[in-house]
Amino acid sequence: MQLRPPARLVDPRARAYWATENLLGVVVLAAGLTAWSIWGGLGGVWRYAAFLLLIVMAVVGVVVVPWGRYRIHRWEVTDTAVYTQRGWLTIEQRIAPISRVQTVDTERGAVARLFGLASVRVTTASAKGELKIDGLSRSLAEQIATDLTVVTAADPGDAT
Repeated sequence: MQLRPPARLVDPRARAYWATENLLGVVVLAAGLTAWSIWGGLGGVWRYAAFLLLIVMAVVGVVVVPWGRYRIHRWEVTDTAVYTQRGWLTIEQRIAPISRVQTVDTERGAVARLFGLASVRVTTASAKGELKIDGLSRSLAEQIATDLTVVTAADPGDAT
């Protein structure tokens, strides 16, 4: 098998999902920073610098990161393998032959459910660990899990 970039992008709603997750993180940081500046003694120029940094983090996390993740994260499932691509500075492309697939799980966190999204996690007989496809529509994630279960059950390999 040849390692190649996977063909499919994640669901476009994943951008809003990732932006919301990042925004929630910024809100938690803002609450902590506010509490620190009120009760913890963070003052003067350091307070302004910290809040400026928080604003920069918010813009990057809500605008830049979701757009970048959407362009980079790719996936593909064929009759012979599962392909994934993820990463920012180091782009990781992985391929898992169907004969190596051990389990297939779907995952829907609270924020992902608001956007109708889910993730598929494919565990293989590899020291590298699982392959994860984030940002799929719930119906597509369930279909992939079902299809992979059928295909791997029919494969004569023993996934070891």
